[in-house]
Amino acid sequence: MTSGRFSLYLDLIRWNRPAGWLLLLWPTLGALWFAAGGWPGWHLLAVFVAGTILMRSAGCCVNDVADRDFDRHVKRTAQRPVTSGAIGTREALTVGAVLALVAFGLALTTNAAVIVWAFAGLAVTIAYPFAKRFVSLPQAVLGVAFSIGIPMAFCAAGGPGVPAGEWLARVPPLGWALLAGNLGWVLAYDTEYAMVDRDDDLKIGMKTSAITFGRLDVAAVMLSYAVYLVLWSVAGAGRALGALFFMAIAAAAAQAAWHWRLIRGRTREGCFKAFRLNHWLGFTVFAGVAGGYLLRT
Repeated sequence: MTSGRFSLYLDLIRWNRPAGWLLLLWPTLGALWFAAGGWPGWHLLAVFVAGTILMRSAGCCVNDVADRDFDRHVKRTAQRPVTSGAIGTREALTVGAVLALVAFGLALTTNAAVIVWAFAGLAVTIAYPFAKRFVSLPQAVLGVAFSIGIPMAFCAAGGPGVPAGEWLARVPPLGWALLAGNLGWVLAYDTEYAMVDRDDDLKIGMKTSAITFGRLDVAAVMLSYAVYLVLWSVAGAGRALGALFFMAIAAAAAQAAWHWRLIRGRTREGCFKAFRLNHWLGFTVFAGVAGGYLLRT
C-alpha cells in the first residue's frame, strides 16, 4: 500500500477529525465506570476505547458509500474520498468490514451478551445512513447507534460468564436511564450539525432534525441538553458520586449555555463550532463520573 493510499484511508475514516469518536467514547466510558462501580480494569478499558474508534471508523465507511450521491451536492462533503471517486465503493466497504471484524474480535474477549449487543450495534450503524431518506428524526437513529456502548458496558462488567440470553436482563434501570440521557445529547449535537447543512439538505431532499424542528431547532437542542444532564445527574446522585461530580455537571451545563449563544443566530460557523466542541462537554461529564468514583473509594 502506498503512502498516498493510506492517507486516503485515514481521510475516509476521519482520522484527522477525532471529535466524532470522542463523542461516542465519553458516554461509553462513563457507563463503563457506572457498571463497574469505578475503575473497570485495563482489559475492558482497552476493549471499549479501541472498539469505539474502530466502529466509528467503520461507520464512516458505510455512511460515505450510502451518501455519495448526496454528498457531492454539499460543499462541506463534496471532497470526501468516496464522493470524489478517489476511493471506490467496494474498496471503502472492504475497509469498513475489516475494521468491524477487528472490533468484533475485541468483543469476543468479553462475553456472549456483549457479542449480541455488538451485532445490534452493527445493524443500527448500517441502517443509519438510509434513515436520513425516510425518518424525520434520523438523529434519533444515530443516537441509538452512539449509545449501544452503554448496555454493552453493563454486560461486559458482569465478567466472561454472562450468556447471550441475558443481553437485556444484564442492563439495569440505571443503564437504560444513561442510554436515554445519551440519546438526548446525541440529538442536541447532531441537530447542531444538521443546522450547518440545512439549506443544502432541503435542496437535495435529505431529512434531518434541523429541518423537522424548523424554528424550534434551538429550543429543541437546549431541551435535549437538559434531558441528558438531568438523567446523568440523577444517575450520579443515585451512586453518591459527590460534589466533584455535580461540579462537572454544572461545568457541562455552562458549556451547553455557551452553545446556545453559538447557535441562536443559526449561522453555519456558530452551529459547526458548537457541534465540533461538544466532545469537551462529554469529557467533562465523564471526568465527573470517574472523579466521583475515585474520591468515593
